Formats: sequence, C-alpha cells, structure tokens
Amino acid sequence: MLDVARFAPSGGNRQGWRVVVVKDQIIREKIRDLYVVSWREYMAHVEAGLVPFAPVTDRNWRGPAVDISTARSIEHPFAFADDLDRAPVLLAVFVELDMLAVLDNGLGRQSIVGGASIYPFCYSILLAAVEMGLGGVMTTALCREEPAVMSLLGVDPAFALAALVVIGEPAKKISKLTRKSVADFSRVDGFDGERFGESLST
Repeated sequence: MLDVARFAPSGGNRQGWRVVVVKDQIIREKIRDLYVVSWREYMAHVEAGLVPFAPVTDRNWRGPAVDISTARSIEHPFAFADDLDRAPVLLAVFVELDMLAVLDNGLGRQSIVGGASIYPFCYSILLAAVEMGLGGVMTTALCREEPAVMSLLGVDPAFALAALVVIGEPAKKISKLTRKSVADFSRVDGFDGERFGESLST
C-alpha cells in the first residue's frame, strides 16, 4: 500500500511525509489511550451541537468551545476507539513542516492549503487498501494529542502529526454511499450562480 501511495502528489513534489508503522503492542495500547481522550473531546463538541474545533469566530480557531478538562473525563464508548490497538494495521503519518508550501498563510483565516501536500498521500493509502480487498479510515482525532504521540514515537520536532491511518478487513462490503448531488454543491460562473449538474443522478 505504501509503495502505491508514494506516487501521490505533493507541493513541489517534495514528498515530505514520514510513516511510522506501529506494531509493538504496548505502543499500540498507548496510542489507543491517547485516541480515546481525543474522542471524548470530539464528542463533547458534537453533543453541544458544534463542529469539533471549527474556526467559528473571525475565521480562525480561538480555543475550544467546550470545557476540555471536563470533556476529557467523560467516557464515550466507541468500538473503533476502544479497540484501536487491535486493528491489523496502524500507520501514524507525519509531515515535515518546512516541506509544505502553505500559500494561504497570512490570509486572516484558518490555514488549510498545507494539507494538500500530505492528505492525497493518506487517501492513496486507503485507495490501495481497497484494491487489495481491505478497508480503512484516515482519522485526525489523534492530532489533539500530538505532543504525547511525538514523544512516544520519538518523532523529529521538524515534523507534525497529520493523521492516523487504520487498515483492516472490512466487516461488510459497502455498495452504496449517501452523498449530496452535484447540483447541491456546484454553480456556474459564480458562488451563487445557476446550479450545475441538475440532470446527474444522486
């Protein structure tokens, strides 16, 4: 899967990714425990009717919209998180920060462009997994615990945690996904222009 994914695009073709294949059971359990805490923070936002950690004021994130110390102590059972250490494949994906061409820096809003140089790589891992009859997910929840993950895995401080990619055998084959129609998100010649793709099926 990684051999396929290495051909993913990145800004300037700099390929600033680094992958840690987590095999040691003790490390896996520590990763799981860190993920569970992040999941609790995530769910505290969801239960408050919020998008977790979204930049809702001033187009920038100004801090958690919920009481994080309380959120971290409230259990939210979730099989994926609670059994994460038992997943067949855990890939911690990092990116070297000075390899990122972040062209939206300084625009007065939350920056997003730098992700274009790492997330196509993560998605390519998932596509390769599907081709092999496997299933997977890319999750960024663990990034809330980046300092602990960096310490646990001995990561060079020039890097940042981009995602945890989890691969395994799918419990069932998904044959249909629910998504918005093309006309719901596409317009002609302007943000509020005529809807494009009305005739396309959903």
